[in-house]
Amino acid sequence: MRDLSQGLNILLVEDNPADARLVAEVMKEGRFHAVLHHVEDGVEAMAFLRQEPPFENKPRPDLLLLDLNMPRKDGWEVLEEIRADDALATLPVIILTTSDVHSDVRRAYSRHANCFLTKPVELDEFIKMITLLKDFWLTAVRLPGA
Repeated sequence: MRDLSQGLNILLVEDNPADARLVAEVMKEGRFHAVLHHVEDGVEAMAFLRQEPPFENKPRPDLLLLDLNMPRKDGWEVLEEIRADDALATLPVIILTTSDVHSDVRRAYSRHANCFLTKPVELDEFIKMITLLKDFWLTAVRLPGA
């Protein structure tokens, strides 16, 4: 068990700067006991998770918030790589996307995502979702890295 006095480490994989900024602000205002790290695409995500340059000094995340539609390497590819890598396979992956297509939900769970959240369009609803995420994933759930 590791020391959680600094909080959990969350990796946000999000190519939309406005959405990334919003998640960071909601987490800050909601007093999350977590450190948010952000990368913009799947290539950076895998380098971060494997602690490859330029992320060799970054901590291994306890939780991953993963967008699906990104340049270079999309969220589907990232999810498949994580689940195929023994060192990363137990990392909880929360899909956080604009998609509300049922086939995407099914596909995500069939690839062993732990949760599928559709980003609300309304600011109030987005804040509520991130707060619920905090209440469940950072309070009630026991994470494998913690």
